[in-house]
Amino acid sequence: MRARLFASFVLGFAAGVVCLAAVLWMGGRLPGVGAARPGPAVEVAPLPPAPDVRLSPPVMVDATHLAMPLPNVDPAKLTSTFNEAHSGHPHEALDLMAPRGTPISAVAEGNVVKLFTSKAGGLTVYQFDNSRTLCFYYAHLDRYAPNLKEGMLLRTGDVLGYVGSTGNASPDAPHLHFAVFRLGPEKQWWKGTPIDPLPLLR
Repeated sequence: MRARLFASFVLGFAAGVVCLAAVLWMGGRLPGVGAARPGPAVEVAPLPPAPDVRLSPPVMVDATHLAMPLPNVDPAKLTSTFNEAHSGHPHEALDLMAPRGTPISAVAEGNVVKLFTSKAGGLTVYQFDNSRTLCFYYAHLDRYAPNLKEGMLLRTGDVLGYVGSTGNASPDAPHLHFAVFRLGPEKQWWKGTPIDPLPLLR
């Protein structure tokens, strides 16, 4: 009788343990079994803002400012003649009307690379700036300044010649024909790319 009661007690106890284990396992409370036990909260730092990748505004290539070749002329009162057609071809220069003999000044520092007399331009001066990226062309001169020669360095404002009407300019309309060219790698002034001088003078 006692053996039967003891066996019943053992079986009942074992069944209770199994039931308790099943309940704990289903609720995720039994270590290492069932649902994972929640760990402590981890603080996650916010991501830094994305870098600003906007491009900078383009840099102006032609930031050159030139002095006036005729110092008493106000560039604000001039009108560009760069796109006008002269004798059936683009002018690509600025005409500055002035009395014959008016001194002409170098617009920037640089060397005289060529003194030339042509049928169209008359007495002319070709000058490179110090960076040798721009060529300045002065045409229809009446005469050169004393001692002007090829290779010499002109400072801004140095007199290089005087207004005239040589070449194909009208004798009744003496003026300075002034042009600017961007030089290529070969530095040939007769192959440069024309640039409107007036914005550079303003």
